[in-house]
Amino acid sequence: MIFDIDGTLVDSVDLHARAWQETFRHFGKEIPFKDVRRQIGKGGDQLMPVFFTKEEIDRFGEEMEEFRGDLYKREYLSQVRAFPQTRELFERISADGKRIALASSAKEDELDTYQKLARIEDLVEKETSADDAEKSKPHPDIFEAALAQLADIEPEEAVVVGDTPYDAEAAGKIPLRTVGVLCGGWAEDELRAAGCIAIYRDPADLLARFEGSPLQK
Repeated sequence: MIFDIDGTLVDSVDLHARAWQETFRHFGKEIPFKDVRRQIGKGGDQLMPVFFTKEEIDRFGEEMEEFRGDLYKREYLSQVRAFPQTRELFERISADGKRIALASSAKEDELDTYQKLARIEDLVEKETSADDAEKSKPHPDIFEAALAQLADIEPEEAVVVGDTPYDAEAAGKIPLRTVGVLCGGWAEDELRAAGCIAIYRDPADLLARFEGSPLQK
């Protein structure tokens, strides 16, 4: 089982969107919150080109991403909360004899904080972060890195759990099956259109309906 984190296991999507919106304002562009929010799930390398030209990114893209990272950790990271029953879901998966990996566009230090918030550090076998991928979602790099760490797992043996169409699009390029959760704010029809094979409200709903789910089969 390969899990995304932001919007899937922890409630952080709005916080990321605010940090990016404030960053864009600092660098001269006022972008509506709703437009920024729909890009969360991508890493900065895929998100910034939606709103800035290649010339602008060449000039100050690195500075902009560093500014955003510092701002998020300083002002927003402490506000992140884990979704209810995330640990219990991971315990159920482990009891079923399945292995758990994390595949996130977050930075490694953010990933460590999220695992502590969700109380899942001891239940995760492998983890990949933005540092392990050349390109972020919707490119498949982060999921390829997770599979490589798991070594003996074939794509057809793995299931991705994520909250955005970018998760499903990225996973489908390998190809991996994706289960969607609605707690990140995307609509069910959007997740299904991107390729999700099943939809649940959040980790607690997935736990409650674990029997017969793609995670249990």
